[in-house]
Amino acid sequence: MLAVAAVMTSCSVTLPVNATSNSVGSKVGTAKATGYLGFLFFNQDASIRTAAKNAGISKISTVDVKSSNILGLIVSYETIVTGE
Repeated sequence: MLAVAAVMTSCSVTLPVNATSNSVGSKVGTAKATGYLGFLFFNQDASIRTAAKNAGISKISTVDVKSSNILGLIVSYETIVTGE
């Protein structure tokens, strides 16, 4: 019963953060950080710079952030960057 309640109370949302005048490229980079108890992230990096570097993007077109939360115990942030 507790597991069903936890799944039903989890939330995930993706929000646009920024867009530039650069053309939308074919590359997509992501960077993710997961925290426990809402604040213990253990040296993880979900920055725009890391997401762009992971895909080899030098000209960023759009930036989105996806956040997930399960009862405030497990929080996850994923930065999604598109560009060339």
